[in-house]
Amino acid sequence: MAVNSKREYERRRYEKWQARQEAARTRRQRQRVIAASVVGALVIGTGVVAAVALNQDDGAPQAAPTASDVAEPTPAPSLPARTGNGGVVPDPAAAEGRTWTGTLTTSVGVVEVELDGAAAPQAVANFVTLAREGYFDSTLCHRLVPSGIFVLQCGDPTATGTGGPGYSWGPVENAPADDVYPAGTLAMARVGNDAESMGSQFFLVYEDSTIPSDTAGGYTVFGRITSGLDVVQAIADAGTQPGTERPVQDVIIEGVEIQ
Repeated sequence: MAVNSKREYERRRYEKWQARQEAARTRRQRQRVIAASVVGALVIGTGVVAAVALNQDDGAPQAAPTASDVAEPTPAPSLPARTGNGGVVPDPAAAEGRTWTGTLTTSVGVVEVELDGAAAPQAVANFVTLAREGYFDSTLCHRLVPSGIFVLQCGDPTATGTGGPGYSWGPVENAPADDVYPAGTLAMARVGNDAESMGSQFFLVYEDSTIPSDTAGGYTVFGRITSGLDVVQAIADAGTQPGTERPVQDVIIEGVEIQ
C-alpha cells in the first residue's frame, strides 16, 4: 500500500472510531436520563419477530479499532418471498394434540426440537405444515439479539424481517404468565400489540430471557430445543456483523424434518 493511501486509510479508520466513541457517550447519557437499563418490546415488522435489546454499555474505555471493527456490514441478501400452504392458515387440528419431534439442520450445526401440539395447536400445525412443504429450506436466520434478551430469529424467507407465508394468524397461545422464556424455548414472532399477526417467523431462546408482555399478551411458546442449544449459543457468542443484527456467520436452515 502506498504511503499516502495507507495514511488515508488510517485517518478514515480513526474517524470512524471517534464516531463510535461519541455514539457510546450519547447512549450512556441517554441511559442515565431514562433509566439504569432499558428494555424494549419484542415486535415484528409486518411479519417479523423483533427482539428487545438492552444497552449494556458500562462506560469502560474502549480499545482503538481494528480493521474488523470498522469493516462495512455485509449487505442483506435479496431473496424472494414465499407463500406457505397456498396462503391459507393451516388447520390447528393438524397438530393432533400430540408431541412432535423435529430436526433443524443448519449450516452451522443441527438443532433438535420438540413441539407441543396440545399446548399450542395453531402454532404447531403452522410450523409442521410449513416444514413439511420445505418452506424453511435455504432460509437465513436474519436476526440475533445478544443482550437484554437472548434470541435468534428465523423463519423469514426474504431475510428482511418483514417476510411471511402470505397469511397471518392468532391469538397468542401458551405464553408464560411470568414473561420468563427459559433457554431452549421456541416461540412465535408477531407484530407488537397485535395478537393476530403471527406468520412463519419464530425465535430460539438461547439464555433465560424476560420478555415483557404488551397489550396483546406474551409470545406463543410452541416447543423447546432438546439438543443443539450449544449450536445456538455458539452463534450468539460470535456476535453480530458491525452495524447490523445479523449473526457474524450466516446461519442458513438447510432443512427441517418433522415426525
